[in-house]
Amino acid sequence: MKKAGIYSLILACAIAAMTGCGANEMQEQTAFEAYSEITEQMSAEKTVFNIASLKGPTTMGMVKLMKDSESGLTANRYVVTIHGTADEIVPAIVSGKADAANVPANLSSVLYTKTKGAISAAAVNTLGVLYMVETGDSISSVEDLRGRTIYSTGKGTTPEYVLNYILAQNGIDPQKDVTVEYKSEATEVAAMLAETENAVALLPQPFVTVASSKNDKLRICLDMTEEWNKVSESKLVTGVVIAQNSFIENNKDAFGVFLDEYAASTEYVNSNVSEAAAWIGEYDIVAAGAAEKALPYCNITFIRGNEMRTAIGGYLEVLFGQNPSSVGGALPDEKFYFAG
Repeated sequence: MKKAGIYSLILACAIAAMTGCGANEMQEQTAFEAYSEITEQMSAEKTVFNIASLKGPTTMGMVKLMKDSESGLTANRYVVTIHGTADEIVPAIVSGKADAANVPANLSSVLYTKTKGAISAAAVNTLGVLYMVETGDSISSVEDLRGRTIYSTGKGTTPEYVLNYILAQNGIDPQKDVTVEYKSEATEVAAMLAETENAVALLPQPFVTVASSKNDKLRICLDMTEEWNKVSESKLVTGVVIAQNSFIENNKDAFGVFLDEYAASTEYVNSNVSEAAAWIGEYDIVAAGAAEKALPYCNITFIRGNEMRTAIGGYLEVLFGQNPSSVGGALPDEKFYFAG
């Protein structure tokens, strides 16, 4: 049914109601059925976005958008699938099943190469979320990490690249001057912190908060975003919003609205922490209590346009300088950055 037909039907129902026509039960039922058809048709006209998103801060800023979409309050319809690891998102993007995704910054570049330029980066949704924590009281600077064993997750991903860069920029050889033991999950790192005296670990939020709630000896000793800023002119970028170029091209107006609604969601989450934390718990991203404590440390944001291009480009250049394969073997060209 076209919009004109829908509006005519709405008008007809309104006239019938005002004139008192059909006050019996049958006519009331007919009106209700007509109203149901109207709402179904109007809902069907919304552009559906299939979005793959990584569990953690990368998705936390989207919960207001997700909640509003479920209530029919958004201009588009957003179907968000939350994944535990970035590797789970790759097939959805490569196959085209996901129209958009929230992924680690370096993976956005890898996917650009892997799909032969079929995707674009549209926004930065999360900045630095990494923190060095310890169960003792011996770390107050990066230099204090020299000679220490550091437990971490993220071998071959953002935590490793960030740690190596900050260490190297402070004159510490990541291969010789420290020992880094990588674990597959944050829970394993938390276990090492609980079992080992004076242990040191690199963890992202909200896992820092979760671990701290179970270990009262744990304290944040270094904010890795602050340490990054001391040695680099680029921003420490964690999460990026990407989308299929074909989907953007076929839904230009809807995609622009999506970015506006997503930006509004991140602002709401940052301003209404308790309410947002409850939703984060509902979506099983992290428990509500931990989310409420962690949100102020998650650096949730929404950066687009030239500022986005500068932020992502500068960060990828740093990673490329360390290990070209971390960004897919080559830095993406200008077509990678969505300018709308």
